[in-house]
Amino acid sequence: MKKYSKRYQEGIKNVEPEKIYSGAEAINLLKEVKAAKFDETVELACRLGIDLKKGELVVRGTAALPHGTGKKVRVLALVKEAQAAEATEAGADFVGLDEYIAKISGGWTDFDVAVTTPDCLKDVARLGKILGPRGLMPSPKNGTVTTTVGKTINELKAGRVDFRMDKGGNVHLPIGKISFAEQALSENLQAALEAVHAAAPSAAKGQFLKRAYLSTTMGPSLIIKT
Repeated sequence: MKKYSKRYQEGIKNVEPEKIYSGAEAINLLKEVKAAKFDETVELACRLGIDLKKGELVVRGTAALPHGTGKKVRVLALVKEAQAAEATEAGADFVGLDEYIAKISGGWTDFDVAVTTPDCLKDVARLGKILGPRGLMPSPKNGTVTTTVGKTINELKAGRVDFRMDKGGNVHLPIGKISFAEQALSENLQAALEAVHAAAPSAAKGQFLKRAYLSTTMGPSLIIKT
């Protein structure tokens, strides 16, 4: 049986499992129930009202969190020399093309997101078998194949989060760290919820966002208003 800390057990007494909390209430309570010694990630989980039998109803999108996620994002810019200076100035951690294609082909994947341009996609495509399963392959659908390299890198560094519906019809995305100020977490939560709503397919019927939950890495899950 899993053992919880005294602090967690004391804090959990104030949690009402079926209560629907406002975002601010949930954030405040999660701060009180903080159970881990490390800076836990605050996570939003959404249960979508999508007909999973209809494969074309795929939900994916991007949330621009005004206060970031609290995580340092390592960006690889797979670009030609003409875009190298722009990528470097925007803060890309790794910049280049042929040398990084060779490096990745050899097994290197020490980055969090890769960005490339349409004219480089043919060369980058050969990395699909390596980067695809890891969720690192640049794609026009999530905006990482772009003609505005600097702008995209700036957004990623500032806290842009990509999300995609899983096989169970759920969406999960981080909205910051529990150490963030309550207002910062509230604003990030609002931006994330708006992004999920905006990702609703035009063909979706009925209630799109059925229920949303807020939790920390080691804490309880709270139902929140959407």
